[in-house]
Amino acid sequence: MQELPDCLYEGEQPSLITPSSPTPNQTLYLSNLDDHHFLRFSIKYLYLFQKSIPSLTLKDSLARVLVDYYPFAGRIRVSDDGRKLEVDCNGEGAVFAEAFMDITCQEFLDQHSPKPNKSWRKLLFKVQAQGFLDIPPLVLQVTYLRCGGMILCSAINHCICDGIGTSQFLHAWAHATTSQPHLPTRPFHSRHVLDPRNPPRVTHSHPGFTGTTTIDKNSTFDICKYLQSQPLAPATLTFSTSHLLRLKKTCAPSLKCTTFEVLAAHTWRSWAQSLELPLTMLVKLLFSVNMRKKLNPELPQGYYGNGFVLACAESKVHDLVDGNIYHVVKSIQEAKARITDEYVRSTIDLLQDKTVKTDVSSSLVISEWARLGLEELDLGGGKPMYMGPLTSDIYCLFLPVAEDNDAIRVQMSLPEDVVKRLEYYMVKFLDGKDNEDENSYV
Repeated sequence: MQELPDCLYEGEQPSLITPSSPTPNQTLYLSNLDDHHFLRFSIKYLYLFQKSIPSLTLKDSLARVLVDYYPFAGRIRVSDDGRKLEVDCNGEGAVFAEAFMDITCQEFLDQHSPKPNKSWRKLLFKVQAQGFLDIPPLVLQVTYLRCGGMILCSAINHCICDGIGTSQFLHAWAHATTSQPHLPTRPFHSRHVLDPRNPPRVTHSHPGFTGTTTIDKNSTFDICKYLQSQPLAPATLTFSTSHLLRLKKTCAPSLKCTTFEVLAAHTWRSWAQSLELPLTMLVKLLFSVNMRKKLNPELPQGYYGNGFVLACAESKVHDLVDGNIYHVVKSIQEAKARITDEYVRSTIDLLQDKTVKTDVSSSLVISEWARLGLEELDLGGGKPMYMGPLTSDIYCLFLPVAEDNDAIRVQMSLPEDVVKRLEYYMVKFLDGKDNEDENSYV
């Protein structure tokens, strides 16, 4: 895969975009779901647009939308007692860089996508900072291309918002850019709706976290450390509508399931097979579940903070890879069904203990970006030709496909030899014989 050329910056870059009118100078409390250690990273998006928008227009609209979304112009800090993160809503501003790259939209699509490579990092200005908390929560770069198109890259601190929240913010910016006067959804800032109970009451088991059960450290090995100890390559597979229907047929007619459930089951199985894990090993699937409407009362409309919890399905490897997909889908459905108001409250109370961490040692983590409306973003020049993450990681993403709203692109990074096995297992079901074998289990 070819490397991208260097970005050319003119003048003093980057600039700080501050809210266009005064905003509340206050501290925004972050919930236990926001400041959990697992989320201390930035969500990084890459958008390719065929038609560019002038940087002055984008800066002006950003300044206006930051009046409503003023925490994005603040800075994250540790609270005085040292136990939690909070946002100092000081209006210092979002980082905005603009550059030029000698490439066309079509060249990017033909030569560089859909698999991210390290040279893509050139498309997002690197803020010099001592640590993650010193980086402003919103960093943007617009790169203008030779053909008149542009690439927009964003880094949004995950402690401030989840995927739904990032989409809400970006669409609010697009709304302001196209000069529409009122936001489609007003942001709801307060996180106190997710306060822990006093005293905390952990009423459910939470196998997705360490410290909740006694683990025999000799019984398994740490998949996460194993993967991060060697060079990784991105694996990207696109599942069309017909592919997804064929997957669903492996469960029909006795089990109704969603596209996410069957694709997650298939990906989890293929991941375990490609890693050639010990058959007796217990592995987990962690996947985000939007709980905004599962609480009683529901979270307010416009809540952009982290409004998800990780559901956890568990299986021995031999049951996962040697059994049929029906039972894997069923375990995912059961994990989703466990996400109730009381389960969410129990999770929030559990996270009062700051030693509790997400268990990634034996887990595949799946995050779904494909149903958030991210691919619908229109800053005034049309919807994107391409949308995806700026980087690839060991965590799995279900991504939207710009030209097909019903298709899903699966992406994760693994060692190169594992990538080849993963690609084999992920498409094996398309073979007629294998497909019949799957159906024979139902």
